Formats: sequence, C-alpha cells, structure tokens
Amino acid sequence: MISSNSRSKRVLALCFAALGAAALLVDRPSSGLAAAAPPAVLVPDRGEFAILVNGQKVGKEQFEISPHEADWVARGNSQLETPDGATHVSGTLALHSDGTPTHYEWSTEGKKKASATIDFMSLTAHIELHLEGAKSYSQTLTFSSAPIVVLDNNLYHQYAILARLYDLEKKGPQTFSVLVPQELAPGTITVESLGKQEANGKKLEELTAKTEDLEVHLYLDNGRLVRIAAPSNNVEIVRE
Repeated sequence: MISSNSRSKRVLALCFAALGAAALLVDRPSSGLAAAAPPAVLVPDRGEFAILVNGQKVGKEQFEISPHEADWVARGNSQLETPDGATHVSGTLALHSDGTPTHYEWSTEGKKKASATIDFMSLTAHIELHLEGAKSYSQTLTFSSAPIVVLDNNLYHQYAILARLYDLEKKGPQTFSVLVPQELAPGTITVESLGKQEANGKKLEELTAKTEDLEVHLYLDNGRLVRIAAPSNNVEIVRE
C-alpha cells in the first residue's frame, strides 16, 4: 500500500496488523471537493460482516449505507473478542453522494474508551480526540489531493465506499488520499482492478488496495462488497 510519509506508511496496515496478531486492539470527516471527486455514485447497502483471523471468527460488524436528506450516512458497529476482553467500535460517516466525506464520529469501548469527531473542509480535516483519563486533543490535517476516503480500524464497510469510488470503466491504478482516524497523519492508498475472478462458483470483481506495507483484496459481486482479504496477515472479512 502507498503512503506519503513514514507515519502514513502504516495507514492501512494498522487496520489489519492488530487483527493479524490476534490482539484486535482499537486505539481514535466537507464540501469543496466536488470538482476533484470521481464520478462514482453511492448506493444503499446494509448487512453484516464476519471478522476472521486464521479462519476463526473473532468478531462481527453490522453496517448500513443509506441516503440522508440531500446526502448520505454510513454507519457501522463492530464487536470484537480480544485477549483483553470484548471491544465495541462504532462510527458514523456523513458524506456526499460522490463519496466526499463531510463529518465523522467514532468511538470505542473496551479495556479503554476513546472517541473522536472529524470535520472535513476541502483538503483539510479537523480532529477532536477524547481519551479516557487524558486531556482532549485537537489537530488539523491537510491532504495533498482529493478524493479523500475514511478507513477506520475494524469498520470494514468503509471499503465498500472505497470500491464505489474506484472507476471500473477507466481501470488501472487509482490513488486516493486516506485517513485512518486512529492515525494523526494523512496517507494515500492505491486501488487497481484484477478483473473477474472465480470464487465459490461465482465471477467476482477483484480489486487490490495497496500501501507500501500491506496489500488487501476486495471482492465485489455486481458492485457489492462481499469479501476482504489480507493474506499476509491471515485476515478475512466475509459478508454473512
């Protein structure tokens, strides 16, 4: 996967590294991008993903992507069993129909509690982070280019939005600015189509999403995300 600096090299890796180690610990989104945003259009979707590590189910995520007034909202809730007990992660992302994020709220409860709100304006994101037992922290991040995507730790429905932003007609490698809310640095991710692949008797569109540290495979059934795989970490996210 691709990144813009030493910290953002870990952007997507953080989403899966903890899972691959079986720790699964979760530690932390406006207008103005329409001219640079891709021509993708969001579609309603809802369902549940099973989270698997080494073939064993360690959690699940329930999600819904739906229209809300003139814009869209993507909501997800994950429940994970970790060595330190159960962890619950939730996120609500407001965005335009072209995938441009405007506002994001995130929280986690488990061994520790944390929450954050993120407001996007053009190529900036202002973050307000709240950690249990610590002073609140704020920071403004600047991205080098649009479009921008949010990929939160353990909220995998957001990859469905990334897949919709990828222009299948154009194909080829396409790079997006990315924010993992648990990181305090912007990064980039490059997506490319591998075409139709045979999987369980079905022809699925396979996309790769890469940074310098990790390669994730997204499998789509008529545009609908049905599976995510990080082979190097033995992690799978499967729609149930």
